[in-house]
Amino acid sequence: MPRVSLSHLPNIITLARIALVPVLILLLKDQDYAAGLFVFVIAGASDALDGYLAKRLNVQSRLGAILDPVADKLLLVSAYVMRTVLGHIPFWLVLVVVFRDLLIVGGYMLYTSHAGPVKMRPSILSKLNTLMQIALATLVLAQLAAGLDWPLTVHALVVAVLVTTVASGAHYLWSWAILKDIEPAQPGEHRHD
Repeated sequence: MPRVSLSHLPNIITLARIALVPVLILLLKDQDYAAGLFVFVIAGASDALDGYLAKRLNVQSRLGAILDPVADKLLLVSAYVMRTVLGHIPFWLVLVVVFRDLLIVGGYMLYTSHAGPVKMRPSILSKLNTLMQIALATLVLAQLAAGLDWPLTVHALVVAVLVTTVASGAHYLWSWAILKDIEPAQPGEHRHD
């Protein structure tokens, strides 16, 4: 049996987060919102934990640099799509969120296919956008789990997600296409956070 060292722990946690995605989808499909909220919170905590451990253990890997953002996007997009299917989040908001992510991933792949690997540095707007997306997803799940109704708060977060999604997508386009603010990755340089 292969031996697992502490250096593998962040990637194992990230893989566990990916494994929670179908569990979350099934729980939301069955409208078990309390369990869905629990899984969503555990998955979010695992994101913080794997990033902390990667930095603390000074573990940097190409696999981790790829898996971590994939796990985050799978979790958020799955949660948003399922809540849209169930009628809890507007369909147009999911389109905006998914289009922005496809734009960033497509731009990254296009650039790296021509110029080679680059450093991906999330902007402050992008981090704010992720925070707003998580806040909206958590609030909607918490409302459903507890039988609460806070339409003004949900509407405010929908607007915040829309504004930060469009602003961060436009910022990436501006930075990459106009300012050409793209820094090549150095050989052996990979992040896991």
